[in-house]
Amino acid sequence: MISEEILQSLGIPQNVYDFCHAREVKLRPQFERIEAIAEYNQAKVLAAFQKNRVAENHFETTTGYGYNDLGRDTLEAVFADVFRTEDALVRPQLICGTHALSTALFGILRPGDNLLYGSGQPYDTLQGVIGLREELGALTEFGITYSQAELGADGHLDPQTIVAAIRPETRIVALQRSKGYLTRPTLAVSEIGEVFRAVKAVRPDIVCMTDNCYGEFTEIIEPTEVGADLCVGSLIKNLGGGLAPIGGYIVGRRDLIERCAVRLTAPGLGKEQGPTLGVNRSFYQGLFEAPAVVEAAVKTAVFAAQVFQDLGYEVTPGPDEARHDIVQCITLRDPKLLELFCAGIQQASPVDSFVTPIPWDMPGYGGSQVIMAAGNFISGATIELSADAPMREPYTAFLQGALTWEHGKIGIMKAVSAMQSVRKLAEDVPVQGSDM
Repeated sequence: MISEEILQSLGIPQNVYDFCHAREVKLRPQFERIEAIAEYNQAKVLAAFQKNRVAENHFETTTGYGYNDLGRDTLEAVFADVFRTEDALVRPQLICGTHALSTALFGILRPGDNLLYGSGQPYDTLQGVIGLREELGALTEFGITYSQAELGADGHLDPQTIVAAIRPETRIVALQRSKGYLTRPTLAVSEIGEVFRAVKAVRPDIVCMTDNCYGEFTEIIEPTEVGADLCVGSLIKNLGGGLAPIGGYIVGRRDLIERCAVRLTAPGLGKEQGPTLGVNRSFYQGLFEAPAVVEAAVKTAVFAAQVFQDLGYEVTPGPDEARHDIVQCITLRDPKLLELFCAGIQQASPVDSFVTPIPWDMPGYGGSQVIMAAGNFISGATIELSADAPMREPYTAFLQGALTWEHGKIGIMKAVSAMQSVRKLAEDVPVQGSDM
């Protein structure tokens, strides 16, 4: 229990605490399932560390060319074992998830190739990489075409539709596991596997690739265990455990990883170069702590779903649904409420809690201003408690992260408290309307 004095210092009214705490009590069965997944993944990571004989000397660093960086090479072997793949590319030179995805796409695709997205339109920042939005250096400048298969009416993948969309020149079939700025369901690993099996049945030569951002360690298996040739993500999301200061990863088939490495460095250099510049220890410890951090983030998402559903808002996924990423959608249908929600999350932050987030024209996001709440230790690290949203209908907040469950709970209470300035909190379950 939090004392009344501390609640007052945090700006959380007692009625908000009581309302939210009652929802936490309801969630014990869901929390137990989340804890079981974290336990499995923790054991899997520990086994990979021990198999590769991780030692203190692996935390040493390199500069310049980065030749003979034993810590870097061993870390990549650990990642490959965690994902059950042949090889991995884990580098601080991959500055974000979009950069890692771009490196993989440019590494594999050649002029005349076709990229097919089987999960509908990809995330905003990747649209510029592909050329759906005009950006300098996009894939389309190199004669690479793009096509997509739409999701079914239920928001899920349709393997037959995806197979039917394959062209003779299709080189990559890609799936985006998380929802981006949509409210569709996140893809389960089993669903991803069903699609890739269907693709390989008709075209074994096609590279099956998954954008795995936000999904790592939310299940006990990863897409590479069900047919993905490549899996790509960011280290300032799940797998960095809140400790990685930068970085991305690409895991998969050895021949494809080498192509990606050549794209990241240069032909003839590949994986041999790339200094770690003092981040090895953070990368190792972040990966080791990632299962527990993801557990905290998923608990926070489930808690937010229960609280805001009981406040009368539409939430995706619901509090009782299975989780395949750490993102929680909360549809507020009001720009003022969206700004207040983000302000509450910001006020709960350990860093820059005094800052008010405002919508702005964020680089890489075309069409709408974006509001972001993120008072984080690592800039932009969405494994830390954060929220963002495009300022457009239906004004949906995308909540993610929390390094600890306790902080996640406080963050949700602060968001509810901020929104009380325009809506009242009823004693029991209110109905969405002019008053709550």
